[in-house]
Amino acid sequence: MLKLSRLTDYAVAALVRLSAAEGVETSPGIAASIGVPEPTVAKVLKALAGQGLVCSMRGARGGYKLRRALQEISVAEVICAIDGPIALTSCVEGGGCESQSLCPIVGRWDPVNEAIRTALSNISLADMAAAALPPGLRLPQPINEVV
Repeated sequence: MLKLSRLTDYAVAALVRLSAAEGVETSPGIAASIGVPEPTVAKVLKALAGQGLVCSMRGARGGYKLRRALQEISVAEVICAIDGPIALTSCVEGGGCESQSLCPIVGRWDPVNEAIRTALSNISLADMAAAALPPGLRLPQPINEVV
């Protein structure tokens, strides 16, 4: 099963919360509003700042704010900022494995990983906030058959 970390989930929630803030928001304020412990939110915000998704401001009126609007931030960017490169197997990340020289599917995961990266790059945090997927990524509606 492909599963994202809780930190990625918290990062999406924190970014959506920041988009609703007027001006700068503190990590304790974000933590209280999304129900996540403040040290965890601080860790997430530090990682997001390191990847340029948020900026931090020091001082008495300091805190965090988005660098770009939610519609300009993809889910893929958040995943990469928190969990690292998007890949289903470690051999795709360039790590290789002990049986790489004998593996019959070396390089065959590349198209699968690219499809996942592309799909996640086409979903913005604005889509997540609105709980809607872009039209090209919507699942087909079930057909109600009359018996």
